[in-house]
Amino acid sequence: MRTDPVGSSTGSLGWRPVLVLLPPSETKAPGGDGPPLDLAALRAPELTPVRARLTEALVSLAGDLPASRAALGLSPRQDDEIARNAALLTAGTRPALQRYTGVLYDALDVGSLTRAQRSRADRRLAVGSALFGLVGAADGIPAYRLSAGSALPGLPTLRALWRPALQPVLTQVDELVVDLRSGSYAALAPAPGAVTVSVLSRRPDGSRSVVSHFNKAHKGRLARLLATTTAEPGDVGALRRLLRRAGLHVEHDGGTALELVVPAG
Repeated sequence: MRTDPVGSSTGSLGWRPVLVLLPPSETKAPGGDGPPLDLAALRAPELTPVRARLTEALVSLAGDLPASRAALGLSPRQDDEIARNAALLTAGTRPALQRYTGVLYDALDVGSLTRAQRSRADRRLAVGSALFGLVGAADGIPAYRLSAGSALPGLPTLRALWRPALQPVLTQVDELVVDLRSGSYAALAPAPGAVTVSVLSRRPDGSRSVVSHFNKAHKGRLARLLATTTAEPGDVGALRRLLRRAGLHVEHDGGTALELVVPAG
């Protein structure tokens, strides 16, 4: 059984597990009783040099509050976020799926999963991160503040730093990849051949519009389904059939893009 760069595995019968790429969240749960951050223990250890460079830069930057506010787009009322960055190397950690919070992660609701479901979720889910590039669902990470659009003094853009390192990792993944990352995080390093999902609202008159407010909630529920199902679709067609069997209205006009159509309101 071969293990891929982000910790999933290919079954002995040739079925391919799904790798679901999630966006991170600006908000993060505080605290954590896990050991301090160990960059080399995170999934895809080949990303360690970039992770270390960014971590060191954030810790150093935290010593200059005005510079940190400017680089991270924070106000003085958010100085606690800068304090989190100062403690990156010493703070307690939580598994990534328990660290990130917000609408998508509320809908994913990992706390309600059974032990077997959580095991599958840990194998199938990964989170795109401006600081770590990619973290597995069970990877222990501290609270931090760094967004995909942030620009750290003296460093190249995050896209310039991450693409040469992260792109090869995503290219090597044999599994069916479902990329639910937001545009700014997907731009750090696209996942070749990944299935993308857009959420459309259907009004009573049949017209449609892109869902914005509840987009994250729908994607969180979709991620939960893909993380917990015992099915292992190997291509976009099989994925569409799986989602339709689950009662979702999913359309596929070819290629690797799916449209999840939900009723307005």
